[in-house]
Amino acid sequence: MTTLNAQHLQQISLQQLQQQQNNDNLLMIRDANYWIDEARSRAIPQMLFGKFWHQGEVCILFADSNLGKSILAVQIADAISKGKGAYPFDVETKAQPVIYCDFELTDKQFEARYSANYTNHYRFNPNFLRAQLNPDPELLGNPDDFDDNLIADLECSVVDHNAKVLIIDNLTYLRTETEQAKDASPLMKQLKNLKNKYDLSILVLAHTPKRDLTQAITRNDLQGSKMLMNFCDSAFTIGESNADSSLRYLKQIKQRNTEQVYGDSNICLCSVNKPLNFLQFEFVAFSEEWQQLVKKKQSEQQDEAMMEKILLLKAQSCTLREIGRAVGLSHQKVDRMLKAHAAG
Repeated sequence: MTTLNAQHLQQISLQQLQQQQNNDNLLMIRDANYWIDEARSRAIPQMLFGKFWHQGEVCILFADSNLGKSILAVQIADAISKGKGAYPFDVETKAQPVIYCDFELTDKQFEARYSANYTNHYRFNPNFLRAQLNPDPELLGNPDDFDDNLIADLECSVVDHNAKVLIIDNLTYLRTETEQAKDASPLMKQLKNLKNKYDLSILVLAHTPKRDLTQAITRNDLQGSKMLMNFCDSAFTIGESNADSSLRYLKQIKQRNTEQVYGDSNICLCSVNKPLNFLQFEFVAFSEEWQQLVKKKQSEQQDEAMMEKILLLKAQSCTLREIGRAVGLSHQKVDRMLKAHAAG
């Protein structure tokens, strides 16, 4: 009796599911347990670049110019193509095809980065597939259709090469005005559609407008930040160290498949080196972001405090030399500061 009841309930459940599927429109409505069961059948997302980027995510890497976005992106693609990363930028997936769309460098510039003065070239894994724009004007077609044609070509490339990882360097070539929400929104929707249709992992490189280097990097520093951040699954950034101009740091900005590990208090400090024929980020240490920022505001506060002390000593009828000795400045400097204060 118990077995018959169980079979009967299972049959009713299947009939209900069939009815729900028949009634599906834009929204697919199921009970919460259905979605849990569906998710359990799929693999747990694995790391593609440490905690910064996981399988199945549309991820944005953003930074100012000349901080090494493309260098890091090639390094990430190379690691995924081999299925091997270096701590703390581990790769958990097996070696697989990666399509790297390079809209920044010519093939000669690319060669220069991955060779020793155009000799002893670095040998990439065959899984690393680099794409660049065809200069044939006939193939470029109508400029008004460029974005749609490019997305369509990306889709064909993914299918032809059975690739699950796509890296786009950079966003500017997909939309020319990404700071405008109306332009960013269709782009991210198209990428999300590609991701969902082919179970892709997509990394998109983006630019930051001019920012206050005394402040920590936030999601607001991404060009077109609000709309782009809404549509991406994860995001991280590259910052320049003020403490040492040869260093860069990586910081998580948004994450869904993990906790925030590399935030303000635990950034990844890296140096950009080329040991032989491969330009790359090399992990140096963990640090706190405030230690790497320009200390302009702190200096301004110190100047204001010193000016207050000078004015106080002046009010006490101290001479310029006496004031200078008290604050550790020359009497000429004290005189100039007093005159500037009086004038301003």
